[in-house]
Amino acid sequence: MNDDRRYPRYVLGVLVVVYVLNFLDRQILAILAERIKADLGATDAQMGFLYGTAFAVFFAIFGIPLGRLADVWDRRRLIAWGLAAWSAMTALSGLARSFPQLALARFGVGVGEASASPAAYSLLSDYYPAARRATALAVYSSGIYIGSGLGLGIGGLIVDRWDVAWAGATPPLGLRGWQVAFLVVGIPGLLLALWVRSLREPVRGQADGVVAIAENRPWREFWRELLAVLPPFTLANLWLRGGRWRTLAANLLAAVACVSAAAGLTRLLGNPAQWYSLAVGLYAAVSWAQSLRLRDPACFALVLRTPSLQASNLAVALLAFTSYSYGFWIPPYLIRTHGENVARMGLILGGIAAGSGWLGVTLGGILADRLRRRSPSGRLRVVMLAAVLPVPLAVLLLQAPSLTVAYLLCVPLFVVTSLWLGPAASTVQDLVLPRMRAVASAAYLLVVTFIGLALGPYTVGRLSVALGGLRPALLWALLANGLSLACALYAARRLPGDEESRWERARMAGEGR
Repeated sequence: MNDDRRYPRYVLGVLVVVYVLNFLDRQILAILAERIKADLGATDAQMGFLYGTAFAVFFAIFGIPLGRLADVWDRRRLIAWGLAAWSAMTALSGLARSFPQLALARFGVGVGEASASPAAYSLLSDYYPAARRATALAVYSSGIYIGSGLGLGIGGLIVDRWDVAWAGATPPLGLRGWQVAFLVVGIPGLLLALWVRSLREPVRGQADGVVAIAENRPWREFWRELLAVLPPFTLANLWLRGGRWRTLAANLLAAVACVSAAAGLTRLLGNPAQWYSLAVGLYAAVSWAQSLRLRDPACFALVLRTPSLQASNLAVALLAFTSYSYGFWIPPYLIRTHGENVARMGLILGGIAAGSGWLGVTLGGILADRLRRRSPSGRLRVVMLAAVLPVPLAVLLLQAPSLTVAYLLCVPLFVVTSLWLGPAASTVQDLVLPRMRAVASAAYLLVVTFIGLALGPYTVGRLSVALGGLRPALLWALLANGLSLACALYAARRLPGDEESRWERARMAGEGR
């Protein structure tokens, strides 16, 4: 096998390892949740906020300027620096002594991890042609499940053994087991960053036969995009981009609407940090969309005005709502319902999550590429399967009479809930131009993160408090799968025409002028 075929696989392998650490650092919180709750006096709703919103808002907001930087700068450097940053913040999570301190550290993890996927999607799309892209992106996405599984296994093992070893005695530096777990998983990423930096940067657009023009001042573009999402600089950015009083008035109206909604939800449901954090995130997204329309009308047209892309993103965001909810709350559910030992459950459930998730996401990518050869919308059929198949399995899992049965049901459940990742990411790449891929990926991740991560775990945690347990809360979460199916059906109907017309629509919006 020559180097032209071998090297893309090598790059893919390295990026899978990066994504493994990405989700190991993220998912380890699930297995540590019960110990953190006990030590810091947190509620289920607060833990849902910590896992979801605290991370998600910063991940989504900073994903936009970092996605723009990935479209104009060296992507391997960006991934390497981001990896070092989120690994350092994960380690700092282990030094937190209060809930606010831990939340601040998770904000930092979210910012660092925002650098990885938009750049990786773009990088792999230049190494793999469209016919093999879903498979490549699915293999990359398998890092989610390998990392999640390792997070459960490693976290459970460390926290159990550490707390047993120092029971009745003062541990070194007063660290609890969950704090040590954060320190242990954070440090390896600092070394991996050096490996990522050694990768080759491919010619942008080479897999599609369209070479994008290099940006002479990439960091200027990053700072401009950053100002587009950071209030109050958003208003100045819009003015400098050519927006006038009507644009500024619409922006201020959006700000008032977001703050008012947050105030109303806080009065109704409490937990102001949840709602005001989301308000800031939504306002930033609106401001960025306005800025994108002014600075790059063609990108705005394809990323935010392609009906099939919008519907596809919403469909998978709703699947992420369920996936993130179950991924975070199933470990605490099994502990509370079946009295499972943390270390043992971490190893067993972690192994199931890693193996089954890897199998599901890989099969989803392979099946999506095969169905794509038959129809342009073939990949979305896999998304539809991922909406339908998990529902009966989840219901059976929540009614399982024993822990053994619950573990056995987790195997097929984790397989089918992971089918959608490769098809979803590759659909985004297919519907925009090569120069827009990282920005489009950042927009895709923004929708998935806000709906899936920021709302999913928190909503289930809140429902758990209101309904008196996790079982009814997790059952209600399955309604999102029905809405996802409807969105995927609509997207599949519109996709062939939208993909065929993308170049024409881009030119009509000003591309090449």
